[in-house]
Amino acid sequence: MQVSMIVNGEEVTREIEGRLLLVHFLRDDLGLTGTHWGCDTSNCGTCVVWLDGEPVKSCTVLAAMAGGHEVRTVEDLEQGGELDPVQRGFMECHGLQCGFCTPGMMMTARALLDRNPDPSEGEIREAISGQICRCTGYATIVRSVRWAAAHEASTPAGGAS
Repeated sequence: MQVSMIVNGEEVTREIEGRLLLVHFLRDDLGLTGTHWGCDTSNCGTCVVWLDGEPVKSCTVLAAMAGGHEVRTVEDLEQGGELDPVQRGFMECHGLQCGFCTPGMMMTARALLDRNPDPSEGEIREAISGQICRCTGYATIVRSVRWAAAHEASTPAGGAS
């Protein structure tokens, strides 16, 4: 079957099998390997992308279901050569260690900050509660998101997103 969608602002059309998962479409067909494939059961959250502006676990979405919709991956956070404040926050506050959960965490954090520019620690923890990090203990991830919120608020244009 043929599927067409907008991925990171560009229309793509491919011939796919109807049972192909979105995570595999993004990684294998489009070469967007920033989206990680983890558990295949929607427990870990490493595969989070946006579907029409909402974070989804791409291991639970068929590529065919994304047809006609807009998908955004971690590769699209950086704009015009500038890292998104969330990406900078993860660097500044050591919000990553092995980096495996990082793309999904960043996509979830970006969605949170777009809805709530000044989330509390509890709100950040709730937002990332559907994701597993086995390295950081989450404290540095929370600090990274708080850093991004503070630095985005101080950016004249409101930051990149």
